Amino acid sequence: MWKRFSLALFALILSVGIVHATTFTSTRAAAGFPVFKPAGSGLLAVASGTIAVAINPVAADIYKLTKVPAGACVVGGMLYMDDMDTNGTETLDVNVGWAANGSDAADPDGFGNFGVSNGDAVTNVKPEVSTLLAFNGVLKDGPKCFVNETTIEVEAIAVAATFAAGDLTVAVYYYVP
Repeated sequence: MWKRFSLALFALILSVGIVHATTFTSTRAAAGFPVFKPAGSGLLAVASGTIAVAINPVAADIYKLTKVPAGACVVGGMLYMDDMDTNGTETLDVNVGWAANGSDAADPDGFGNFGVSNGDAVTNVKPEVSTLLAFNGVLKDGPKCFVNETTIEVEAIAVAATFAAGDLTVAVYYYVP
């Protein structure tokens, strides 16, 4: 009996397949998309990117959202996310960081290890159901400067308990000295 059960379980696993992490790339993070480099020291610039998330993220999914130019010093940013976990006990967890760029190692939570996002409205702060979080991470010590052009990413840490499709956006505030 156990042999038949084991074979049936093995057949089920093969038919369902194994869930693998996937990389999703927005238009603004795609190869060949021009990266804005402000002319003149001290001018604040913004790089932003959005991806429509249509399927429940799995752990280690990467969302490449935007790029900052070589020499950029990031001074802040925001993570904007629709309420993609509508369960009363949410589990969706994402981090914001950057990809390796030839001089800096990848740091998937360099700008924020935000923990589980509840997406709840907050009176007089965020009146709609969504996520709105300021970058922190390494920025608590001052600007993060990159030698090379760098892709800003969001990494999924945990899936949503009850997934609802929505947009995922970052806005990165930077200057080039």
